[in-house]
Amino acid sequence: MKIKLSPLSTEERLTADVNGDTLVLNGTPLNFSPLGEGDILPISAIDSPWIASDVTRTDGEISLTLRVPHGANAPRETLFPAAFDVPITVMAGPVPLPPYETEPEVMS
Repeated sequence: MKIKLSPLSTEERLTADVNGDTLVLNGTPLNFSPLGEGDILPISAIDSPWIASDVTRTDGEISLTLRVPHGANAPRETLFPAAFDVPITVMAGPVPLPPYETEPEVMS
């Protein structure tokens, strides 16, 4: 699965895992296996606030954009993820999401 990331300021957190043609977001599976080669599933047909684009299948691979949440103190890698332009490919397992925010420094 090819996944681009689009930052979103929100208090909600996200976990994302890939299992074949299924993307599991916060425990909710989205099964894209019925999507045929060259097909487009419009964003309006997807019941998830985390999906930020139409979902397509090209050369056998599912492609989509995922909203990645961040807090007020998010690091640069979260605000400007490399996968905004160049998708990451995840065949199985957790989607490597950037940190939600930077931990504040503790003064001693």
